Amino acid sequence: PGPSFLRQTLLPLPSAPGEPPRVLRLGMTQPSQLPEDWWGTFLWAEADGALAELRDVAPRTGPPGGPPLAVIGPAFAGALSGLLAQEAGRQCVRLSLPEADEPGRPWDRPVLMRVALKWDPLRAAVMRPNELAAAALEAFGRALEAAARHR
Repeated sequence: PGPSFLRQTLLPLPSAPGEPPRVLRLGMTQPSQLPEDWWGTFLWAEADGALAELRDVAPRTGPPGGPPLAVIGPAFAGALSGLLAQEAGRQCVRLSLPEADEPGRPWDRPVLMRVALKWDPLRAAVMRPNELAAAALEAFGRALEAAARHR
């Protein structure tokens, strides 16, 4: 994926007894300011120098039914609760993943998430840009952990 804007963080994943530990490296592109005060970046997870697959993040028993964003999205937004702006009672966050090669196998795609969000104006005024970026990367890690634990 290339160099990360912030130092990559390590995300250990549950492994079966006797298996080597599974560890992903999380990174992000340099955030950019989008129109109408939206903030955007790409977040990714890599293993062995290549993009990891969402299937690698899914529980060892197999991926849950339904789309990955149904698990990852709420966990990501929840991890940023209090930092995101709200409009009409909804958090200002938009997430997307690359299309799966086979629609019936939604977890067979890379761990590469496009993020657009609006920070709460008060939080954005008192936090440095790197702190905001670090919060997004940490929320991404929490969301992937939630996917690994999801049943």
